[in-house]
Amino acid sequence: MIDYEPPTALPRDLLNDAEMLVALEAHDFGTVFRLARKRAGVSYSKIASECDIKPERVGTLARGRGRISSFDKIVRIADALRLPGHTVGLAPRPWEVEGGQCLLEGPSAQNGDQVRRRTFVGNASITSLAVAVPKLTERDTPRRIDTPAVEALRERAARLRRLDDVLGGADTYRVYLGEYQHTKSLLRTATCAEAAERGLLSVLAEQAQQAGWAAFDAGWGPDAVSLYKESHAAAKEAGDRNLAGNALAFIAYQAIADDRSGAVQIAARSCDTISTSTPSGVQALFHERRAWACAVAGLKHETETALASAYTALDEATSGEQQPDWAAWVDRTELDIMSGRCWTELRRPLRAVPVLEDALSRYDDAHARDKALYMSWLAAAYLTAGEVEQAGVVTARALDLAAGVASVRPKQRLAPVLAQLRQHRDVATVRGALERAGA
Repeated sequence: MIDYEPPTALPRDLLNDAEMLVALEAHDFGTVFRLARKRAGVSYSKIASECDIKPERVGTLARGRGRISSFDKIVRIADALRLPGHTVGLAPRPWEVEGGQCLLEGPSAQNGDQVRRRTFVGNASITSLAVAVPKLTERDTPRRIDTPAVEALRERAARLRRLDDVLGGADTYRVYLGEYQHTKSLLRTATCAEAAERGLLSVLAEQAQQAGWAAFDAGWGPDAVSLYKESHAAAKEAGDRNLAGNALAFIAYQAIADDRSGAVQIAARSCDTISTSTPSGVQALFHERRAWACAVAGLKHETETALASAYTALDEATSGEQQPDWAAWVDRTELDIMSGRCWTELRRPLRAVPVLEDALSRYDDAHARDKALYMSWLAAAYLTAGEVEQAGVVTARALDLAAGVASVRPKQRLAPVLAQLRQHRDVATVRGALERAGA
């Protein structure tokens, strides 16, 4: 691999081009292929041959249709085009290092140590954090994995999950995908006992869900679905019923936009994984996701039943009960917010507004993306109730919170609210909100 120079290897100046770097970070390989042909004269047929992709598929990707998220395929593309591993969330490739020295000396390689020193130092801004976190994926690959090593990986996943509290999916996707790819590589190359292998599969399922969530938050739906499905398969192979159920809950949440009845069925399957040993927070999470699917589908009775089950699960939690980190965020405040969202979808503002107002008063502004999203439902509930002035106030506040967040969801959620508010431009608070939105 190191001695072979593929005919598709891209020149260094193109690899350091701003448009190319953006495309690589987003895993937008269609743009990468298009730039390779336009700027380096590499034909699509050569790319297809070296990357083991059908020629017509290369052309389709270059026209902006479809995405590539498979770990194996990303590795193949990186090696064929000589893309430095860090540019696509991989560890350094074998051909990058010779005698301990990096063969590529672009801006990212030159500034790597400086970037690492900035990571999590002092009161670093969110922007610098977003720049620094991709370096976290650059690690050695051990030859043997034992149970303590698996637990260390799980703890690492828990720490990195905190990034989602303050950053949007477009900032975190590459980080989470890199973690998933690293663990998948361990499963392929490292040796481990049966128990450690099951644990590693469980970690992989957890990481795939986090990467899928980031893709969903960034607006990359197909990538999210692919990762959720891979998570479900890994969780089942690991024998982890809770993570398998959570993968189904994620798939249901994603499916709501296109297939409401199908989403309800998948959410029900998620709840079917609940057993007597399922932690209360996990039970509440599955039931609230089912409630949401039912509410969007207009199923009032089923929504009430699912919400009641979620509250019961939390109320019956035993003292000191351990919750998996991926479900630790589910508490009474989050469940109240989900309840308010459901009642908003069911056009019951008298039930939605009080619970949302109360819950959001307890919700920290530091979670800007989520609070902006939740406030969009409060604004919608006020509109349904005919309280236009208050809807304008809440919408303006949501827009302020969402500014600069690397997530498509607040904008998507606020779009229909703003469309309704345009009918009331004569109201001062509405006019202020519309001005903030540039509408």
